[in-house]
Formats: sequence, structure tokens, C-alpha cells
Amino acid sequence: MPYRDRMKGDNQMRYLTAGETHGPQLTTIIEGFPSNLTINFEEVNFQLARRQKGYGRGRRMQIEKDTANIVGGVRHGKTTGAPIALVVENNDWKHWTSVMNIEPIEGSDETKRRVNRPRPGHADLNGGLKYNQRDLRNILERSSARETTMRVAVGGMARQLLKEFGIKVAGQVIRIGEVEIQRRELPIDELISITEESPLRVTDQDAEARMIAAIDAAKDDGDTLGGIVECIIEGVPTGLGSHVQWDRKLDGRIAQAVLSIQAFKGVEFGIGFEAAERRGSSVHDEIMHDESRGFYRATNRAGGFEGGMTTGEQIVVRGVMKPISTLYKALQSVDIDTKEAFTAQVERSDTCAVPAAGVIMENVIAWEVARAFMEKFGGDSIEEIRRNYESYLEQIKQY
Repeated sequence: MPYRDRMKGDNQMRYLTAGETHGPQLTTIIEGFPSNLTINFEEVNFQLARRQKGYGRGRRMQIEKDTANIVGGVRHGKTTGAPIALVVENNDWKHWTSVMNIEPIEGSDETKRRVNRPRPGHADLNGGLKYNQRDLRNILERSSARETTMRVAVGGMARQLLKEFGIKVAGQVIRIGEVEIQRRELPIDELISITEESPLRVTDQDAEARMIAAIDAAKDDGDTLGGIVECIIEGVPTGLGSHVQWDRKLDGRIAQAVLSIQAFKGVEFGIGFEAAERRGSSVHDEIMHDESRGFYRATNRAGGFEGGMTTGEQIVVRGVMKPISTLYKALQSVDIDTKEAFTAQVERSDTCAVPAAGVIMENVIAWEVARAFMEKFGGDSIEEIRRNYESYLEQIKQY
């Protein structure tokens, strides 16, 4: 039985999302948040605004100005312990009310905007075959990356829980297309400050100029670009996750969360795949100790994990995003009605969404860390969690 199904109790954190990219709204219900956590409503909307930014985005980002409305589980600015419900309205819905109407409508396939030519790289054909749908719009409306809006909102809530315990989340773009930044080791607050001012969330201005030129060239050619993004989480205590069952390993759960993001095709921790090129003596992190810090690692090549558990060092995760599948230079496909070859239908798209994808990755990782934090320290209220957390830190100190 999966670990998530064995975790019965008030401290289990989970959420479900619902809604379509051109439907009236996106919805999520979060369960397992402790009571008495003060909620900064603007922080959730700040994360949603970050997701919509970035050089290379399409016109949809000019239409939607995402704002999350909390409609349950929060009273007078604090969580009550009840499920939290959030809603984000789709401004573009007004242009799709007939096409996406819940009630049956009369009219031609053209009127209904039926999709019968699956797009390579998307869920269209697989989903149509699996769910026996002759209108592939029923697949693309839900498989769209618009769904990540609610996952970012959920991450915005999780970050506030982590912040209560001094845990910080940051991210940066490492590569777009063939252009890679010159890496800099920066304090996490400085990293956050610099990347928030960058249209591509990078710390290297020279690379940024070359990235922008590459995006422009791809756009002119009707093409798209992918890249690599990195998430860093600082202040995480030792011991989140567990070695005792495969599905309790936190790095494994983070990897699954990252790969669940649309267009992500790979994930690594610390030095990642580079470990295959090195000898063991230059891969593993030596253990040190002093009175002020307690146990720590001399390096952090493992990216903050050993045995599926946090080491107390920074969590460092990188994800690979492929170029977006919707191209204005349409690829070949097959009409599901006639089985004849056609160019795939084109939906509105971005040229490059790597900076936004980095924001999404930050927030899905923040959720997984917050969920593991709750599993470790439990508690129905923020006060109870704090007592458990402080007691654990004292236990480690005395070890």
C-alpha cells in the first residue's frame, strides 16, 4: 500500500486541483494545514505573478492576471485547521463560454472548436485513445500547463508554513537552449534579489543577453526553446523523509513532483549526473562536527540528501524542461477522423517558458518539503508543531 494511503490522520497534507485552461476557473482544496498559521494573502498572489513573468511568454499572460481567492479554511487571516479552498478565475473564459459550456450546445465542429488533429509532444492523442474522446479539446484543456496555476498557489501556501521555521526557497535559470550561465555561489537572499530583477531569472547578465537573442531567433523561426532550472531550499532540518520504505524517501518524492510538471524530462540533485564521471572520493560529502554547528557536511555534492533523508545542508534540485511542444512552425500529425496526414493544429503558445517553469518547480518542491515537515513534526496547530520542532532540534544538539 502506498505511503500516502497509510498516512491516516489530521497531519496528512494533500491537495486536489480541478478546472480547464479555458474554463471559468481553477480550483484546489488543500487538506492537512495546521490551525493558527497567519496567511499573507499577497504572498500567494506574488507567487502567481512570478509564474506569469519571463521573457518569451505568449499573449495568454497578457490576458490573465491571476489572483487566488481563499474561499474556505481561513478566518480573520489565520488557518482554522479545516480544508483550505482556493479559486483562480480565468479571465479568458468570456471568450470561450459557448465552446466550453457545461451544458450541451448545438452547432458544427467548427462552432465547438473541436480538435481532431493531435499535436506532437502533447497529451492529445494518448489521452484521446485512453478516455475514448473524439474531441481532443477534452484532453488538451486539462493537460495544459495552465493547471500549474493552482500548484503554484498551493506552493505559495506551503512556503508560508516553511517560513515560520526559517526555511527559505529560491530558484534560478541555469540554461536556455545552448546558452548556459557562469555559475556564482551567492547567499540565498542575494540570489533571490538578483533573480527577481531579471526577466529570465538569471544571475549572469552576459548570458542573459545571449539568451534573449536566442529566444528572439527561435520566435522568428516559429520554434521554441527549453532549458535547465535550479531550486535551492535552505534551513531544512536533518531527517525529513525516511530510509525505511521506498516511497518515504523525500528526494524520490521531490523527483516525482518535478517530473509531473508539464514538459519536464529530467531531474538531478547536487552534482547529479556529473557523479557518473567522478571517482567516489570526489562525490561523497565528508562528515564534520563542531560545537556551534553540530554535525555538518564539508561539501554538498549530494544536494542535501543521503538515504532519502535531508542532511541539513541546502536542498539543491535541477530540472530539465524540453522546448514547448506547440510550435507556430507546425509539425506533422494525422487527422483522427480521416487518418490522413496534416499539420498539427496550433494553440496559443509561448516561445520559451523556462523562467516560469522554474517558479513552478520551486513551488511543487516547497509543497513536498512542507508535507515531509508535517509528517515529521505533526501537530494540529502551529504551536504544537513548533514545540515538536524545537524538541527535535534539542535532541539533535544533544546527540
